[in-house]
Amino acid sequence: MCYDQRSSLNRFRAVGNFEKIWRVVTLVPSGCVASYGQIADLAGLPGRARLTSKALGKAPESLGLPWYRIVRSTGQIAFPAGSELAQTQRVRLIAEGVHVNGRQICMQRFGWKPEISTLLYELEF
Repeated sequence: MCYDQRSSLNRFRAVGNFEKIWRVVTLVPSGCVASYGQIADLAGLPGRARLTSKALGKAPESLGLPWYRIVRSTGQIAFPAGSELAQTQRVRLIAEGVHVNGRQICMQRFGWKPEISTLLYELEF
């Protein structure tokens, strides 16, 4: 297989993986947050937290993804402090009832714990 064919195949795989990630992100309910790694795991892409970040950055706005519900595994907003995106994420989370202390969210309280029915019937593997 030549380089051009490999490159096209890798782009196709990336789009497929992005779509898996986008699908899982749509399942995170209002008032909850999930980590980049959790989303990757539930999309069938364990260990690919950075791919989740990349997929969210490449998502068309027309999808209307609740990107702001995705945070670091520590519960911290990943965008730089004071940035427009960090402020937007903070405001949207607060509007949904998530308590944000500075840039920090309590994962114990607001972390998404999918129902068994979600795991069995709504996730695609």
